[in-house]
Amino acid sequence: MNEELRSYIYEEILPRYASFDAAHQMDHALWVINDSLHLAQYYDVDADMVLVVAAYHDLGLKYGREEHHIHSGRILMEDARLKEWFADDQLHVMRDAIEDHRASHNAEPRSVYGRIVAEADRQIDKDVTLRRTVQYGLSRYPELDREGQYERACEHLRNKYGENGYLKLYIPQSQNAMRLAEFRALISSPRELRSAFDAIYDEEIKKK
Repeated sequence: MNEELRSYIYEEILPRYASFDAAHQMDHALWVINDSLHLAQYYDVDADMVLVVAAYHDLGLKYGREEHHIHSGRILMEDARLKEWFADDQLHVMRDAIEDHRASHNAEPRSVYGRIVAEADRQIDKDVTLRRTVQYGLSRYPELDREGQYERACEHLRNKYGENGYLKLYIPQSQNAMRLAEFRALISSPRELRSAFDAIYDEEIKKK
């Protein structure tokens, strides 16, 4: 891996995540980077490109969530420093991968780079995923009380992670399939889900 590029990513790019909501801070970016690089070992890919795609994938949140994947790709293309390390065709592949990473995206990612970052971005972990859901709700819908936040969280979790949810998995070597099965078991148990939600909700409220 190019050490100059790596330094640029960690010193200049990742700190931008500090301005985003609690569910999309630097810890999320680092998760996606580390998981992407782990998954990359199973494919004939450029590790530097994998790093960049993962690091830039959510930068477009600066302009709102709805089109963040498009803005993230644009930010990558407009970063003149990247031209020091990558050819134009590589930049376009990375932009496409970023545009394709969103979980609600209907089509399969256009390249293996897109499949890798999409898989890594799923970040399926019962505790982490539920906490991010609570954090996002508190950030975007502060007017909702506990019950409102719980209903919003349940609806989101069913729509995305439920048996008929829109989330898709692409990399067979990933642990996400096993983690998703565990998470679905939690979602399908109202008592356990409510208990877990209340514990996280109380912790997050204390932080405010």
